[in-house]
Amino acid sequence: MSQPIRASHILLMYAGSAQSDATRSKDEAKGQIAELKAAIDTGADFAHLAKEISDCPSGEDGGDLGFFGKGDMVPEFDKVAFDLDVGAVSDVVETPFGYHLIMRTA
Repeated sequence: MSQPIRASHILLMYAGSAQSDATRSKDEAKGQIAELKAAIDTGADFAHLAKEISDCPSGEDGGDLGFFGKGDMVPEFDKVAFDLDVGAVSDVVETPFGYHLIMRTA
């Protein structure tokens, strides 16, 4: 069994995504998350953006999800998070909840 990892994320939900009350369209969410990825790639602070923009309650903590094991998250999220190197930020990941950027922190 693999060791737990720690990660942070930014989640942009859209109208119709799981547990969402967001009003943005899927295309709007996809465009916005791509802009966030570009900003992070050029030096923007991940935690600050999570606090400002993420639709997940974890945004209040800079997107920090704490430690979790394989299988604790939905499969699409799990696979990417466990494949990241510590400090790396994922490309856009789509799950039933919306679009994510994931940063592995431990």
